[in-house]
This record gives sequence, C-alpha cells and structure tokens, in this order.
Amino acid sequence: MREDIVIKPVIMCGGSGTRLWPLSRKAFPKQFIPLYQGKSLFELTLERLAKLGDVIAVSGDDYRFFVQEIAENSGVSVTQILEPCGRDTAPAMGLAAAFLGDNEDLLLFCPADHFIPDAKQFRGMVDGAVDLAKGGWIVTFGVQPSGPSAAYGYIETGDTIRGNASKSVRFHEKPDVQTAVEFLLSGKFLWNSGIFLIKRAVLLDALKQFEPTIYDICKSAMDGAEQDGLFWRPGEEFKEATKKSIDYAVMERAENIAVVPFNGAWSDVGSWDAMFSLSELDDDGCGKLGVTENIHTINSNNTLVHASDRRFVLTIGTKDLVIIDTPDALMVSALDQVELVKKAVTDLEVSGRSEVLEHRRVARPWGAYNSIDHSERFQVKRITVKPGARLSLQKHNHRSEHWVVVKGTALVTKDDEQFILRENESTYIPLGAVHRMENPGKIPLELIEVQSGSYLGEDDIERFDDEYGRKTQKIRKN
Repeated sequence: MREDIVIKPVIMCGGSGTRLWPLSRKAFPKQFIPLYQGKSLFELTLERLAKLGDVIAVSGDDYRFFVQEIAENSGVSVTQILEPCGRDTAPAMGLAAAFLGDNEDLLLFCPADHFIPDAKQFRGMVDGAVDLAKGGWIVTFGVQPSGPSAAYGYIETGDTIRGNASKSVRFHEKPDVQTAVEFLLSGKFLWNSGIFLIKRAVLLDALKQFEPTIYDICKSAMDGAEQDGLFWRPGEEFKEATKKSIDYAVMERAENIAVVPFNGAWSDVGSWDAMFSLSELDDDGCGKLGVTENIHTINSNNTLVHASDRRFVLTIGTKDLVIIDTPDALMVSALDQVELVKKAVTDLEVSGRSEVLEHRRVARPWGAYNSIDHSERFQVKRITVKPGARLSLQKHNHRSEHWVVVKGTALVTKDDEQFILRENESTYIPLGAVHRMENPGKIPLELIEVQSGSYLGEDDIERFDDEYGRKTQKIRKN
C-alpha cells in the first residue's frame, strides 16, 4: 500500500446468515463461526485488512464481544461503533463516515463474512483503485463471474474510465438462471461484492444528496455518541433512520460510480452449496466440516456433512446431499435445494422455534453456557468461565440454582458471604439471592447449573454490577 495514502478499513458486522442455518443462528451468525481451517470469516477479514490501517467495525450490542474476542486473539486493535439497531448498509456506512470527522481519509468498506483467500492480491486490487477514489469516484469492486450464478447481484459495466476501471451502468438484483447466463455471455457483468473504496467526504455528500434524512440522523447520532473504551455508542436517534442498503441509497443513483474488477477467488459464503465449494473434498467428492473425526462416509458422493462433538454421523450411499448436524438441530437437504433454507428459517421463526435464534451453546463475554436438558420447570446448563472473568452481580425473581464445580475453581458471592468452590463441591442459590460467580484461577472454570422455578427465561436477570456494560441497577437494602 502506498505510504502517502491513509486508508481506514471498515468492517460491516451485521447480517444473520440465515442460509447457513442450522450452523449460523441470529445470536451467533456465520461471520463468527470457525468455518475455514479453524478460523472464522471475521478473523480472516481482520487478517486481510490489518495491514491497510487501523480497523473500525460497525457492530451491535449482540455481537460486540464476539468482535472484541476475535480481534484480541488476532492481535488487531479494533474500534467498534455499536448500532442501537440494524438499519442496513447505508446508515451503517454513514455512521462510520461521520465518526471519522473532517479528514481526507479513504474508507474501505468490507463485509465481515466474505472469503477471499489471497490477501496480497486483494490489497493490490485496492491499491490500484486509490487514485480513482482520491479523485472523487465511488469505487466498487466487481468479481469476475466463474459461472452463471443466480446467488449474487450483478453490476453492469459501461465505458472505460482508465486502466481496467469502467463506469457503472446499472446494479441488478439476483437474476434467474437464464438471465444469469445472458449476463455472463455479454461479458459486461460482474458479481456485486459489496466492497467499496470511497473518500469520507464523497460518501457523506452522496448521502446528503440522495438520503438527507439518513445523513442528518447519522451526523446527529455520532455527534452525541458516548465512548466506552474501544466501543462507541451512537445516539438513540439512529433508530429513526430508514432501513436501506447502500446500493438503493447511493449506488443506483450516483453518476460517479467506478467499477474495478477483481480476478481473485471470492465467495460471500452465503449458502451451503457455496460452503461446499470451499471444502476439502475426498476422492468421492464428499466434504467434511466441524468435528470431522465424527464423520464416516461409505459409497457416498457429492455430499457435504457437518458433525458436532455430540454425535457420530455415518452416511451410506448418499448422493447430492447436504447434511448439517448440530446438538439441537439436524438439516438434510438436496444440494440443489439449499436456497430454500432461508424460507425454512422464516417458517421456524413464525412458529416461535428457539433454534432460529440460539444454539444450545451460547457465547457470553465471560465464557459460554451449553443447555444440556430442560423441561417446563427445570433446566440444566454446562457453564464455562474464562480465567479471570466473572459474571454480573445479579438475582433471579422466578428461579433458584444449584451449582456443581466439575473443573477449576469458583469464587462465589451469595448475599453477604463469599467463598471458594473446588472440583466436586457445590452450592445452592435460593430464589431472590444476590449472587455472582467468578474464576480466580488460571484454567477455565466448568460447572453444572441446575435451574428450577416457574420461569426459566434469560430475561429473568436483575443486574446490580456488570463490567461488560449491560444494564444494572442499585441494590435495594431493607
């Protein structure tokens, strides 16, 4: 990258990845799941962008600790802008531009969930577009199609600007297969990658021209933003912003759109057939994901299998299938029907199935919990607390809890007493007791929690002290 150019990489961390259900869920979407050689797509994106400059992530409360933990493990400093709610890419990009103040930096907007294996080639593509962006062009990068895919939007290219850059004629939604074939044969169409390089002032001017309400709200929300360490919280007025993608807000209306082609490998990993194409295949064309030692195939071909650590998966004579097994949900689909997963998730959401939102294993800033068993009046969880971490000081109004330590050491607060629990020791937390659990040790703390009561929902938590910025209130003394 040229030393005279300042580029601010901005990672867009929204999106729930419903087409990769049941592995991707709204509470733990695909960008944070270790999908490729033990790394998440967000981690790979960080590695690709870190050498360009300081990274900004536009995220939200639900994902902020996923972003922070992955960034810390990657050794990358990331400043997060936490949207009060999701409003699609145009308002999210407006927040980032407003956050950076008055400067001439270039902003490189990248989704968190794209797979681009050749980081050097990617950075070379960005470097080649710098002069265009400095000259006032809104640069978008189009991927050379490898086939007539109906899974992506397309950019129609027009007259050459200079070099390999051309003007944008039109943005097209995902076409049917026949139209995609026609696009490919014309030689004028590229896949829309959703990656943009743009001068900060140019983006704000475009929003001010085409979406003045979004512009005003983003400016106001960032003017009133509050800082909490590496987190920035825009004002609540952001919730009033129109939900609109940057394509509809700006790209389809502006005249200064330049398209630069990208010839490297790229995927938005938006469906199971896309995930199949990234998998290492055996001699029969079968791909294995997850805990691969729990997978065995016999006389199977062109089959993608995911296994967890909970079950062994055996396939015999399967062909053209996707089999995704998780601890609480199993999906079996014909390979050519995987686009219907999104509809299935919508149906499940309407019916109120919890599997749409969360896995049995739920990540928390202090560790994680795994729901082992439950009924109407009891629930069993396996809880893991990271070394040095602690849960909030809290109480429950509808349930009591029994804790049994199975690994490590727990420092327990229960009303006015504090004590240590070691392996094979237990305690009882009565309904209404103010309590806290923390790990003072050097290894992860693991315990079994048995909840019992009239209501077992996660919203039955009254917090009095929390180092992770969640809502708290004062303890009322009798």
